[in-house]
Amino acid sequence: MAFATRPFVRAASSSAAAATAAAKKLIIKHVTVIGGGLMGAGIAQIAAASGHTVVLVDQSDEILKKSTKGIEESLKRVTKKKFADNPEAGAEFIQKTLKNLTTSTDAAAVVHSTDLVIEAIVENLEVKNELFKRLDKFAPEHTIFASNTSSLQVTNMANSTTRQDRFGGLHFFNPVPMMKLVEVIRTPMTSQKTFESLMDFSKAVGKSPVSCKDTPGFIVNRLLVPYMMEAVRLFERGDASKEDIDVAMKLGAGYPMGPFELLDYVGLDTSKYIIDGWHSLEPNNPLFAPSPLLNKLVAEKKLGKKTGEGFYKYK
Repeated sequence: MAFATRPFVRAASSSAAAATAAAKKLIIKHVTVIGGGLMGAGIAQIAAASGHTVVLVDQSDEILKKSTKGIEESLKRVTKKKFADNPEAGAEFIQKTLKNLTTSTDAAAVVHSTDLVIEAIVENLEVKNELFKRLDKFAPEHTIFASNTSSLQVTNMANSTTRQDRFGGLHFFNPVPMMKLVEVIRTPMTSQKTFESLMDFSKAVGKSPVSCKDTPGFIVNRLLVPYMMEAVRLFERGDASKEDIDVAMKLGAGYPMGPFELLDYVGLDTSKYIIDGWHSLEPNNPLFAPSPLLNKLVAEKKLGKKTGEGFYKYK
């Protein structure tokens, strides 16, 4: 009997330990999303659709009305595919999702009862730090802060608060409702409890999370931006035309878009901002060297699809 009971005691002990650890982990139920642009609205949509209580915050009611309208249109597109054979269930899904979503222009007033704050505002470190520093004073002790930044140092933002252990990155991809990936970023101070809570939240909203340290560009952009910049350098040297480079990468590498098409889609100003930031951090890294052609196009306000012209012209 003694031999039979020992494994049972060990199993019971380990189960109890696991239960205690799970109890300590924060279950995110209430989410505050700061920023009603494409990314912020998309994050708010998937969080609300997965049963979270969500408050979407921006500077004006006008912006928030536009955000809400965009979310409603996006939900209709989702339900056409997801509930093609059951429109009644689709209508119920939209109603339920929108019921989980409210809006506000006062971030400080709504973070007092939230579990997670996700920032999705302008890609400017000073502005982000000021926001996090202010909200840190109003959010409860347990609240986790996360940034949706694609290129800035998360550690720097965490240091603007008193909750460095409850701070991480949640980098979603555009369009958020469609793209399955989210990069979960750990700073040197991010606690294991916070990291696990962010991973669990990412899965709860239907995404496939990957983990990365706080390195410039994380995983996707660290590989993608230098690839696009090298394509520009190839074109600048006259080694190949931009059209042939795009065709080569689509047909030879199986990419859905060529690098110049992708640059125009992302926005040349965004790409320049990222590479300039990385160049200032690592000026001797040839991968981060600025491009005279890219700088010229941005100076001429030829920013890609959004302005009608970038590397290509758009009607």
